[in-house]
Amino acid sequence: MVKMGTTPLQVNRTVAVGMRTVLIILGLAAVSMAPDAKICFENIVVPSGISFVLDNSATPQKHQIETMIAGVAVFDYNNDGLLDIYFVNGAAVPGLDKSNPRYYNRLYRNNGDETFTDVTDSAGLRGAGYGMGVAVGDYDNDGYEDVFVAGVNRNQLFHNNGDGTFTDVTAKAGLEGVHPRLGKTWSISAGWFDYDNDGYLDLIVVNYVRWSPEHEPACFVDKIRGYCSPGGYEGEPSMLFHNNGDGTFTDVSERSGIGKHVGKGMGVAFADYDGDGFTDVFVSNDTFRNFLFHNNGDGTFSEVAILAGVAYNEDGKSIAGMGADFKDIDNDGRPDIFVVAMIGDMFPLFRNRGRYFEDITRTSGVARATAGLTAWGAGVFDFDNDGHKDLFAACASILDNSEEIDHLPSKLPNLLLRNLGNGTFVDVSADAGGGFLAPAAHRGAAFGDLNNDGKMDIVVTNLNGKPDILINRSQNANHWLTVKLVGTKSNRDGLGARIKVWPSTGPVQYNHATTSVGYGGSSDRRVHFGLGPAARVDKLEVTWPSGIRQTLMGVNADQILTVREK
Repeated sequence: MVKMGTTPLQVNRTVAVGMRTVLIILGLAAVSMAPDAKICFENIVVPSGISFVLDNSATPQKHQIETMIAGVAVFDYNNDGLLDIYFVNGAAVPGLDKSNPRYYNRLYRNNGDETFTDVTDSAGLRGAGYGMGVAVGDYDNDGYEDVFVAGVNRNQLFHNNGDGTFTDVTAKAGLEGVHPRLGKTWSISAGWFDYDNDGYLDLIVVNYVRWSPEHEPACFVDKIRGYCSPGGYEGEPSMLFHNNGDGTFTDVSERSGIGKHVGKGMGVAFADYDGDGFTDVFVSNDTFRNFLFHNNGDGTFSEVAILAGVAYNEDGKSIAGMGADFKDIDNDGRPDIFVVAMIGDMFPLFRNRGRYFEDITRTSGVARATAGLTAWGAGVFDFDNDGHKDLFAACASILDNSEEIDHLPSKLPNLLLRNLGNGTFVDVSADAGGGFLAPAAHRGAAFGDLNNDGKMDIVVTNLNGKPDILINRSQNANHWLTVKLVGTKSNRDGLGARIKVWPSTGPVQYNHATTSVGYGGSSDRRVHFGLGPAARVDKLEVTWPSGIRQTLMGVNADQILTVREK
């Protein structure tokens, strides 16, 4: 982005192409040491039947919203055991209405053969307004996944009727996103979690900046117009809505403490980072310090990012935070934080040390791999099933004309960093497949096993283009286990549940149930474990949000295991 006037936002930029060349060499060196460990993807968007194009209604005025879209969700809307895909889309500018089918959000049903069918119209999920992010969760515990869409001028909650159709219940639920002082906020991301462990999913909506097409500033570099820096806009607080259990929600933003903190929110991720039984919230902010909301267990949150060591990078600077994930990368039982950002920022990786977090971006090798990149979507998943979670970033410039303004490419390849299991990561993008490496204006990303073969796949949105449908074709002998949770006393999706597994060989592993991953995205609620050579899990332990601890013994690998709370 550029400042108002003639000064570029970044003055010390790394040349992305040159940096990436070095990284690819490093990645090839690492992969050559273990040729059987390659992580490979195939982009099947052409044969898949998916024709969706993310349309931002780009204008010469460079409206701020144009570069910020959009998220994507993978979830099983019809309970057939296959993950479907829902794409959020833009709208006409400046009217911000979906006046043409090119702007419709799109739902694609998974046919089970790596093809998909557009069922948007029959499902009733076209949406309204200029969309941004999506959050999926069963808020009424009826066994069917519901959809919340965050947007610039409209937020929408779609109730899943269980018959392949959805009903817009936004007004009834009280989730229009109208702030008592600010009016309708620009909502970018959202996430479902049960903050008070009452068995019903609550909703946090992450808001960005005050914006309107009528008051759009003009920003130039050498007489070339570009998107403005967020520094020229006033930030907005996030909003928290408590689920009343009757289909309605109460705005508890101020009462909880969430609404007292004004930021420029982008990504949101959940984990119980201190093991006290209550889910905490991390919010990445754009050119503003990050927030870490510690759940006090009494309906309130304390913002502790500075004390915890995750507000700034290790140089004490705010970054242009984008997508985030909150998962245990080193199997020590403590969730860590991965954030993607803008070129020159590096992508911070914070290791959870118990009472505080340590910035290991440089020592882990992540700094070297990311200093020359900008990314939006992010995810922490074990893509080669070796028992160590890897890092993914959906990369692209913020400016669609960065070739003119920054003399850097606007379209970038995705990034894949393999976890070596010793606290370090190496760039293996070069061997991840031609479809994975294709430069594009990547934005949001969602993760899940689309073909139920035990390997995690990725869906990435591309600005003004078709998405990447990246099917994991990695060839190795590693085993896996996917756990589908069904809550009874806890929320039915089991979100917030912590899972610990003891493979028959290899280290103990930890993961937890969440759908809120990356930037404006919603991923599969099932919890995935790569087991390496272990063909069995000797012991599996689920700690539910209700406090119930459930243990299973002698679980076979290579299956999708359903665990019902009891």
